[in-house]
Amino acid sequence: MKQSSSRRIEAAYALAKEAYAELGVDAGAAMDQVLRISVSLHCWQGDDVTGFEGRSAQLGGGLSVTGSYPGKARTPDELRSDLDTALSLIPGRHRVNLHASYREAPAGVERNELGLEHFRTWIDWAKERGLGLDFNPTFFAHRKAEDGFTLAHQNAAVRQFWIEHGIASRRIAAGIGAQLGSPCVTNFWIPDGSKDDPIDRLAPRQRLTESLDKIFAEPFDSRHQVDALEGKLFGLGSESYVVGSHEFYLGYAITRQKLLCLDTGHFHPTELISDKLSSVLLHLPAILLHVSRGVRWDSDHVVVLSDELVALAQQLVRGNFLPRTHLGLDYFDASINRVAAWVIGTRSLLKALLFALLEPTAQLREFEQESNFTARLALLEDLKTMPLGAVWDAACEAANVPTGATWLRQVDLYERSVLSARA
Repeated sequence: MKQSSSRRIEAAYALAKEAYAELGVDAGAAMDQVLRISVSLHCWQGDDVTGFEGRSAQLGGGLSVTGSYPGKARTPDELRSDLDTALSLIPGRHRVNLHASYREAPAGVERNELGLEHFRTWIDWAKERGLGLDFNPTFFAHRKAEDGFTLAHQNAAVRQFWIEHGIASRRIAAGIGAQLGSPCVTNFWIPDGSKDDPIDRLAPRQRLTESLDKIFAEPFDSRHQVDALEGKLFGLGSESYVVGSHEFYLGYAITRQKLLCLDTGHFHPTELISDKLSSVLLHLPAILLHVSRGVRWDSDHVVVLSDELVALAQQLVRGNFLPRTHLGLDYFDASINRVAAWVIGTRSLLKALLFALLEPTAQLREFEQESNFTARLALLEDLKTMPLGAVWDAACEAANVPTGATWLRQVDLYERSVLSARA
């Protein structure tokens, strides 16, 4: 059965390769390139953003996870097992994105007291598998964040606590990057904001700027650690005002030469994030791209192969932005199998990137320069029915992971043998 399937995939790929060659596209080169792209899988999809602090506080900060699908990870070992299963079903070598709340520390260790030793098992696990790790300070689900403010808080003592947490997080990330030999991206997202319109919109942003400047005062080798800042339009409880807006962080990132994190769910539903890439990357050396899927609002649905995801991938390829882009996922869905959610989202992103890499960009650019918009549109439409699936299956075969939807059988087996035993 396996041999028959492999022969079918090989035959389909040969035909697809020939079809793309007629357009001047090397399908084999595109396949090789997509298998070299690393995506950072977000650990919080596996346990509904609960973390391992033993906290009882609600998420807060505009975050909400819906659904109660059985089998959520309850311990670090269970979460790592789930990630191992997901990674085994995704072609290529990828990364894992940790939040500070996923530490393995004795009870009573506060967030501003965290050190590299509290992530030792994560580092050893990643090193054994040849994975990179990324990191996030956790500015939510804490008694000092219950009123919706952290780094922009009016209370200097509260701000200082969160400043110390940010400093500790960067030191941890630098240690992770040094030990794994891969830069650890430290992404700062803070939930500070107001449900209703504030009178003073300036002062919180001034306080946030001062807090961030203190956090970033300590320099680190960019081979080990790089900083990113993530804006947001609104969240639950911050519908009218978010301190760290897109405009705020765009200015901060440019003036401080930090990575700007663009989260595809953090803008108005009618905004096209794909259109922002060429503008932002004119002024910044690199960006962090968090790929999510908002439905009506920033609802963090599992990523699917949508028109906007393809447009995003096309802009990354057409502008030669892939070498300057750190790719990661950011969603949490507890209404479906959580392991499957990782696999669906990552494979969808990689398919979109493969679609873009199989585009005859030089030919399309030539049509555009000649003002031959008829030929440009006709070719773009024909590309939509080209045999992407055959090249994708060949890439999965080359990476020794399941093709098509056959990966779901392994997730089903894992659910029956492992996840179902979790009460």
